[in-house]
Amino acid sequence: MRTGMRKAAAKRELKQERAARTRLEIMEAAITLFARRSILATTMAELAKAIRMTPGTLYWHFPTKEDLLLAAIEELHELSKEQRRLTARQQLEAFLGRGQQFLRYHREYGIFFGMVAVESAYTNDRVAGSIREKLEVYVGVLENIIHHGQHRTKEFREDVDARVAAHSVFGGFMGSLLHQNSFRESVAYDPVLTTWLLLTADGINKR
Repeated sequence: MRTGMRKAAAKRELKQERAARTRLEIMEAAITLFARRSILATTMAELAKAIRMTPGTLYWHFPTKEDLLLAAIEELHELSKEQRRLTARQQLEAFLGRGQQFLRYHREYGIFFGMVAVESAYTNDRVAGSIREKLEVYVGVLENIIHHGQHRTKEFREDVDARVAAHSVFGGFMGSLLHQNSFRESVAYDPVLTTWLLLTADGINKR
């Protein structure tokens, strides 16, 4: 009896692991496809075909495109959580530098975030709210770093509002990524993002 229960439990666990892997594979494929073709222009049927999956299986995991977008946003958010114990300048450079390094090999993730933010702003309040919630975490981290550099370590200039500066810095980062992607045939990724990081870090320093 106990052997049968153990086998059944092991079978359920294996099934759950396979389902989790399939969900992750779907999200990764969706992020790439959405980043290349745009969210609005990509149908669930096209996504199913791209990942060699029946529409029925895809809909079993994600009943709607909105469900898929929300899950992908949450997954990317979890992947990007980090903790830092550095000076304000080092924290800023590390935060942006790690983002640059991560997106060097997963550029479609950053493009996905940018495109979802733009396309959902006027088309889907739930998706727009979810991505704002996630982006707010990153903006909050930047705000805390800038505020720390202004009022604790006195490294950063104090004539700018920390929250507004955080939005500007993060928006500039995403904008630089999307802009470089538009010119990827003639402009390399690293020089654009490295120059932007240097100008940003130097620009917020005290004169």
